[in-house]
Amino acid sequence: MVQSELLEYKQGQHYVVGIGASAGGLEAIEAFFKQMPSDSGLSFVVIQHLSPHYKSLMVELLSKHTRMPVMRIDDGMNIERNVVYLIPPSKNVTVFHNKLLLTEQDHTSGINLPIDIFLRSLAEDVGERAIGIILSGTGSDGTRGIRAIKEIGGMVMVQDEESAKFDGMPKNAYATGLADFILPPEKMPAQLLAFVKHPYATLQEKNSVPDDDTEMNRIFSMLREKCKIDFTYYKPNTVVRRIERRITINQLQDLSEYLKFLQTNPHEIMVLYQELLIGVTNFFRDEFVFEELKEKRFKQIEKMLQGDELRVWVTACSTGEEAYSLAMLLSEFREACGRYFRIKIFATDVDLTAIEKASNGKYPESVIADIPSHLLSKYFLRKEDYFQVNQKIREMVVFAQHNLIKDPPFTNIHFLSCRNVLIYLQPVLQKKILELFNFSLVKEGLLLLGTSETVGDMAEYFDVVSPKSKLYMSKGKQKMVGFASTSTTLLNYPTYPTSLSRPINNIHAQEDRVLDRFIKAVADDILPFTLIVNENMEVSHIFGDAKDYLTYPSGKLVTNLTKIVKKELSIPIATGMQKSAQG
Repeated sequence: MVQSELLEYKQGQHYVVGIGASAGGLEAIEAFFKQMPSDSGLSFVVIQHLSPHYKSLMVELLSKHTRMPVMRIDDGMNIERNVVYLIPPSKNVTVFHNKLLLTEQDHTSGINLPIDIFLRSLAEDVGERAIGIILSGTGSDGTRGIRAIKEIGGMVMVQDEESAKFDGMPKNAYATGLADFILPPEKMPAQLLAFVKHPYATLQEKNSVPDDDTEMNRIFSMLREKCKIDFTYYKPNTVVRRIERRITINQLQDLSEYLKFLQTNPHEIMVLYQELLIGVTNFFRDEFVFEELKEKRFKQIEKMLQGDELRVWVTACSTGEEAYSLAMLLSEFREACGRYFRIKIFATDVDLTAIEKASNGKYPESVIADIPSHLLSKYFLRKEDYFQVNQKIREMVVFAQHNLIKDPPFTNIHFLSCRNVLIYLQPVLQKKILELFNFSLVKEGLLLLGTSETVGDMAEYFDVVSPKSKLYMSKGKQKMVGFASTSTTLLNYPTYPTSLSRPINNIHAQEDRVLDRFIKAVADDILPFTLIVNENMEVSHIFGDAKDYLTYPSGKLVTNLTKIVKKELSIPIATGMQKSAQG
């Protein structure tokens, strides 16, 4: 495509609707197009599971229910408005610069997922003007595709379970929590038109929400109060576009009306929270990154091990795919290198719902497309219509809710992954998080960032290892976290979360003063409710609000932790402390 044609294409972009259907989908597709006007200005691409040996009559059948032209796709065909395009048998369809491209389906590597393939390419090509609709069908095709659409700010509709003849595809789609609307097919067109014709949806320029600090701050305040996350320093463009989507979805007029809606609909606060935190991932995302780790970087990490444990921290882990990908590769590497060492992977995310899903290790059938077949058969168990990570791999990963901005970091980390998080944050937060990562990593430990991220102002603390994979190596320089940097080096604590609970054997008064300064700083800045306990279970320091955890009995003052915590916490805490002392 020449430059002038590309510019014209970008300027003329319109909404493209990708419709995925399988078993029972014909009735749903017909019901949808019966109610869809022929002059909506939208384009429709229908992706069905078709038998390669069956001559499809879909063009003739669907033409009876719509006045729009219905066309079977030819390779290189341009997408026009007010036209319905149908996938041919035995083909996969992608879209590139408004052209529909056909390839032969490949069944040699497992099941073919034409809906996922198309929706993901649609998201890449038209961005936030992509709309994904999942109708009746078996299996989980389309689940990965709608994730891609939501990641770039598009809209998703899913057929409701009651009206679907086969509910496998719809159930897998709305189990992601990403569906904007769950409706029977005949009610989708009216909602779809209301969405695309909303004033915010038709604006070409971004940031159409007025820059009203007062109203935005009230929204941020409500989010922080209910969800315990402060979005003030997230990049304005991202926040504004997500809020615009919610204004459009709810058919409200402007920011003021949306604020009132939030005040009377607490559930919407949680929906907005999820919109702002959308975590889209998949197994072995960016294959070249994992290939480099396997071929080169794991060997470097293994050589630096002081003891017999390799420690990994995967931040913003979402539903766990990256953490499990690393666990599988490290398990394979350990077998190949002939040296046994323990592998401890801490996988954290601020989103508790995502963490709960990740810890279950259950994924739809569509993950087959992302996982090499030898790893799938070795590390997954096939259950009904999903796959589950086996116990060996799940035991290598510890999932926990964690706020990068507020909570203390893990320490003695050999490999730290933080991909596609910094791009959503303003520089002040980027720097703060990178300072914490510098504190977390051992000398020559590796930091993995997203493909469009860098260490920025923290370049003096990291060496570039791989520009393509965005791998960095810690130089081992320590920087005071939580307060201004000085010439004094921080103590390198052994572990998290028990590092601050262990006795620190300092013999120099200067080191005592450094520790005291550090504790005071992090208590004000990044620590949640925290106790410092010695080897005799005696509490020496308390930080934060203790009312939900501690209860002091009458009589002589006691400092034994198991005596002063609430009764239901006594046994779990004692057990955890014993394990920490042994570790």
